[in-house]
Amino acid sequence: MNRRQFLATAAALAAQSPARPNILFAIADDQSWKHTSAAGDPIVKTPNFDRIAGSGVLCRNSFSTCPGCAPSRASILTGRSIWQLEEAGTHASYFARKFIVFPDLLRQAGYYTGLTGKGAGPTNFTDPGWPHNPAGPAFDERKVAKGDLDVHADDYAANFDEFLKKRPKDKPFFFWFGSHEPHRAYRKGSGAAAGKDPSKVPVPGFLPDTPEVRSDILDYYEEIEYFDRQLDRIVASVEKTGELANTLIVVCSDNGMAFPRAKANLYEYGIHLPTAIAWPKAIPARRAIDDLISFRDFAPTFLDAAGLAPHKEMSGRSLLTALKSTKSGQVDPTRTAITSGRERHSHARRDNLGYPCRVLRTPQYLYIRNFAPDRWPAGDPPLFADIDNGPSKSVVVARKDQFHSLSLGKRPAEELFDIVKDPACLQNLAAIPAHGKALESHRRQLESILKAESDPRILGTGAIFDSYPRHSAMRPELGGFAERGKYNPAFTPAK
Repeated sequence: MNRRQFLATAAALAAQSPARPNILFAIADDQSWKHTSAAGDPIVKTPNFDRIAGSGVLCRNSFSTCPGCAPSRASILTGRSIWQLEEAGTHASYFARKFIVFPDLLRQAGYYTGLTGKGAGPTNFTDPGWPHNPAGPAFDERKVAKGDLDVHADDYAANFDEFLKKRPKDKPFFFWFGSHEPHRAYRKGSGAAAGKDPSKVPVPGFLPDTPEVRSDILDYYEEIEYFDRQLDRIVASVEKTGELANTLIVVCSDNGMAFPRAKANLYEYGIHLPTAIAWPKAIPARRAIDDLISFRDFAPTFLDAAGLAPHKEMSGRSLLTALKSTKSGQVDPTRTAITSGRERHSHARRDNLGYPCRVLRTPQYLYIRNFAPDRWPAGDPPLFADIDNGPSKSVVVARKDQFHSLSLGKRPAEELFDIVKDPACLQNLAAIPAHGKALESHRRQLESILKAESDPRILGTGAIFDSYPRHSAMRPELGGFAERGKYNPAFTPAK
């Protein structure tokens, strides 16, 4: 073959191969899986999330690797579990520069990258030497017009338009749309003011069914709808470029709703999250899959779509084979378990301690290992600072009944829930002999995974997580060692 024949053959092959897709990653802040209209919620309206799901795949069993913002986002960026990320596996700590993040790999491969809103965080990425947020360079100049809900600030869609204007014409893009919604605080009464009916609210079984809680959930719904409206404008801008068919879109959240026993907890409402994925040129539409998906799978999926191999340090797996299938239901028979975990969330305990725990979720059961059952899971009383302040928290703290115990009381070393019968995770089956085999098999499977991934908690060196400094606000009233930005001298030093 001469040079002219070689070039002609290469051109013909290139014409047969689809161009690398643009990638749009849209992530809400604190939204549980049930709260989209596609999932059947009777009140919240998410037509744009639904449209993405309808033009691609609704992932019905999609799980965060942590029920808190910063570790969850660090895991998404690196494709690793939180116990593989040192300080970045805790909240508001360092994000070490040594960790490989997929936006950098895409940029090195020729992608134009950027973000608006919340990327990695809250975390300290400046001191470790990152040139910008690990999720990408920020496009955050535009704010919402006066008169919109006063809790909103960023006009994410306008920022995305600025990003598109600056994109070189010959480059595909990766864009991280990190909404601050529906993170608290909410404007109290905004849901009812918008005409939402409190009598129709499906109150989760772990929350008391009171007017205050129902109104609080309506305000949360109003925040979700703001995110969905911004998503609509961003997708419309992609469509105007003529590139929507070759744009991979993933819409999800980082952790569950900011209510007691949800966010910062490893129960269903803390880690089971809404996820819709579309790529019209490559993914068959109008499907729903039940494969158990971990958010650490997103990074290798994005790289795979861009024609790149996953980085050797990533422990997640690409989802493309399942996404490109024409099947619904269980597509990949190997995706029948996920793991998740947490360490420190807020500064909520004396000496800046966290609440270390890990979970194994299978199609029927959710198994939790609590490594420090002597600690208060929601933070030391009376602050219970691992729960975001709001009306629902105030109601639960004041009641002193079963709802108080569920959210604030101490927990045993092991918990087991049949999530098919008990999605609210109300009845712990761990001490019931009839469920002994399920308990033992889940315990062994979780321990095996944690050992294979060198989790310090299972290897006996987990105190390292309690030494890592916090770089966000501290609460001096909690007492003990609580010096911002300093390693805790009561534990094995990290460096």
